[in-house]
Amino acid sequence: MSGDLFGGSPSAAPLAERMRPRRFEELVGQDHVFESGSPLALMRDGRHLSSLILWGAPGTGKTTIARLIARSAGVPFVAFSAVTSGIKEVKEVMARAALERKSSGKPTLLFVDEIHRFNRAQQDAFLAHVERGDIVLVGATTENPSFEVNSALLSRARVVTLRELGVEDLRRLVERALSDTERGVTPHSTIEEDALELLAHAADGDARRALSALEIAAAAAGGRIQRGHVERALQSRHLRYDRAGEEHFNLISALHKSLRDSDVDASLYWLARMLAAGEDPLYVGRRLVRFASEDVGNADPQALPLAIAAFEAYHRLGSPEGELALAQCAVYLATAPKSNAVYRAFGAALDAARESGSLPPPLVIRNAPTPLMKQLGYGSGYRYAHDEPGRIAAQDHWPEGMAPRQFYQPTDQGYEAEVQRRLQTWASELNRRRGASS
Repeated sequence: MSGDLFGGSPSAAPLAERMRPRRFEELVGQDHVFESGSPLALMRDGRHLSSLILWGAPGTGKTTIARLIARSAGVPFVAFSAVTSGIKEVKEVMARAALERKSSGKPTLLFVDEIHRFNRAQQDAFLAHVERGDIVLVGATTENPSFEVNSALLSRARVVTLRELGVEDLRRLVERALSDTERGVTPHSTIEEDALELLAHAADGDARRALSALEIAAAAAGGRIQRGHVERALQSRHLRYDRAGEEHFNLISALHKSLRDSDVDASLYWLARMLAAGEDPLYVGRRLVRFASEDVGNADPQALPLAIAAFEAYHRLGSPEGELALAQCAVYLATAPKSNAVYRAFGAALDAARESGSLPPPLVIRNAPTPLMKQLGYGSGYRYAHDEPGRIAAQDHWPEGMAPRQFYQPTDQGYEAEVQRRLQTWASELNRRRGASS
């Protein structure tokens, strides 16, 4: 925890900390949240303080904005992280904030980094103090607040969405760090254009990552920073991902919809993105199995066994060998004919089953393992399909009081076109027999 806004020895602090904006004008990439009349514009201008949830990717300025607000409003600033602090620290901060407000009349701006890491009970601890005005809560999260912040807290705070920094935003920050003689890169350095372009792209929208890599590259170069210095400073590109958060659902949705739209190359890309970022490959395998039934279905009956085989192959081989089986499966599913007829039919059948309740099957298709059941008519008049013309029997399979329904409506895609032809042939034959017997 810290009550200091911009403290610390400038020369000892990392470059990313030294270059932290000291004025709102130095912020880049977030002009949209300071539009006239917005909560942040009112706070910047010292006109109204309100609790906020700042939602954005790493390195987009959440901590900086909280510090600048406190500085502009002239209120005490306390920051701590939900990763390293527990409920005990929360209560201590609340007690000090209450005393501060009694003595000075000013609330404390409490900045909680990664507020989504607090559980619901811990988040609830802030509510009474927000309502009394002891604190102005500014929470920061990289996760969708709708999922990770409880509704009571959300109702008392405005959610402000920060944009991921673009390549031009990051270029500006790097160039500023190179030209700032007071806080910037030491030793003084210049950077070649291709090295700057690589750094701005590879930082993946994260200002902190860009400046940290720049500091390492400058120390290695000792003057002129070249592409090789940046490559070594970056080592490997970080892929932003959270296996339990919104990015997880965004990427699996992108994979599923690329497969559904038969875009094989995009499907491979999203599969690679998920695996490279650390997703559990078995989770991806399960989703491919699901897709084989939901979106391919009987248009290609081989899709499901292939998906199960890919899942099993990864289970046996692990990474990286087993990942190729998942890629093979993704290519097959993307290029397979598509049908969701089984998916829709089963959904309709489930609805009908819930609506109809516990209607019994008709006597003709019930099992009759005992003499009493035979006496009651169980199985009476049953026609054995293998003894019937075309191996189909004209008999009632629906509960008493429930008219036959058509749930499954096969498409003309792939093998399902053959299924459609068979069903039409059988329906015509059964209608002919019923007409002949009437």
